[in-house]
Amino acid sequence: MSNQVNIAVIGAGIVGLCTAKKLQDQGYSVTIFDQQGIAQKCSKGNAGHFATEQVFPLAQASLLTKIPSMLFSQNGPLKIDWRYLHCALPWFWKFITNMRSAKLIANTKALKALNFSALLAYQSLLGRKDFAKLITLNGSLLTFEDTTRSDINKLYQKYKRQGVAVKWLSGNEIFSLEPSLNRQIKNALLFTDVGHSVDPYALCQHIYKRFSAAGGKFQQSEVCEVTTSDDNVTLTCTDQSGAQFDKVIVCTGAWSKQLSHQLGFDVPLDTERGYHAMIKQQTSLSRPVASAERQFIITPMSSGLRVAGTVEFAGLDAPENHQRTDVLMEHAAALLPSIDNTPASETWMGCRPSLPDSLPVIGRSPHHRNVYFGFGHQHLGLTQAAITAELLAQLCNSEVPSLDLTPYRIDRF
Repeated sequence: MSNQVNIAVIGAGIVGLCTAKKLQDQGYSVTIFDQQGIAQKCSKGNAGHFATEQVFPLAQASLLTKIPSMLFSQNGPLKIDWRYLHCALPWFWKFITNMRSAKLIANTKALKALNFSALLAYQSLLGRKDFAKLITLNGSLLTFEDTTRSDINKLYQKYKRQGVAVKWLSGNEIFSLEPSLNRQIKNALLFTDVGHSVDPYALCQHIYKRFSAAGGKFQQSEVCEVTTSDDNVTLTCTDQSGAQFDKVIVCTGAWSKQLSHQLGFDVPLDTERGYHAMIKQQTSLSRPVASAERQFIITPMSSGLRVAGTVEFAGLDAPENHQRTDVLMEHAAALLPSIDNTPASETWMGCRPSLPDSLPVIGRSPHHRNVYFGFGHQHLGLTQAAITAELLAQLCNSEVPSLDLTPYRIDRF
C-alpha cells in the first residue's frame, strides 16, 4: 500500500483513534482532526465496560410500560429536560417504530455481529501483549435485588438463545466472587466473555501514542465543511485552516449530525447524556457490577471505583445536572455498603451518540466515493470501536467487509 494515500479521520475519540491506527497499520498516511484534543469526551469518561453481552437494542416494547415510572422517579435511570422535549420527539417516534418484532430481530442480529467480533478486533489492533495489559478479561455481573426468579429466568434464557456466555448465580456463589456486595442481592448473571478497562483514557492515549510514534498526525481544529470531488476531499476548519485528502472518515460521535447533513444525509442522531462519579476508596470489587433494577454500573479502575449510568435527554449544550450523579452515588452505596457516605472525588457528564435503532452508522457514503462514516455507537462506543475500525479499513482497501454492513448504512432511515 502506497504511503501517498492520505486519509483524514475527523474525531479523536476511541472510534476515531482505533480507525486511524488500523488505517495506519494498513499503510495509509493518516491525519486526525479534533477540536477538543485526544479522547476528551465520552471516550474519557465511559464506564470502561466492553459490554459484548449487550446484544439487545434499547427499543423494546416491554420498555413502554416502564418509561412513566423511570421519568417520574427521583432516582430513576431516565431524565428528560422538558425544555428539550420538542427536539427529542422525532427521535422517540423513530425509537418506538423500532420496537416492531421484525425490527427487533434484525437489530439484535446486527448488534450481536458487532459485539461478538469486538474483543478479537481489539486483540488484532493492540497485539496480544498490549491487549493483555490494557483489557481485563474477568467478566461482569448483572445483579438482582427484587426481581422474581421467573423474570430472571426469562432474561437468562433470552441471553442463552443469542449465544451469550452467561451463568446464573445465587446466594454465596455471588459473594464468593464479590464479597463486598450487599447481601440484599439475591441473584446475579455472570457474563464470562466480557472485559473492562481500568483506565479508558489511558487506553485511548496508548493507541494515540502508538499512532503518533509511527508518523501519524494530529490537528486540533474543528472541521466545519467537507467538500468532495471525484479525486479528493477538502476539509475546511473553523480556524480557516484546511487540507486535501484522498479519503475522509467521519467519527465525530454525538457531533456527527451537522457534517452528515452537509453531505446530504438526514440522520436522526441525538445524545443520551451519561454521567459518572469517581470514588477513590478501593474495595475488593474485581469486575464491573451492574444493577438490573437500578440501571447503573460500578467498574473497578486504577484510580478507584467509577459509578456510571443514567440516560438524560437535554441536548449537547446543557450544563451538567449534578442531581444525576447524586442518584448514582445513592445507588452505589446500596450495592456496596462500605462506600456509604463516601463523597465523589469527581463527577463527569458525556454525550453518547444515539440512533433510534441502537445501531451505529458504519460504511461508505452512497453519494461520495471517498467519504466514510463511523459514528452513533450509543452505549457501546468503547465496545465496538476496534471492529468498526476493522470494517472501515476493509472498505478503504476495497475489500469485501467481514460483516454485512447493510444494517449500519447511513441512509437506512
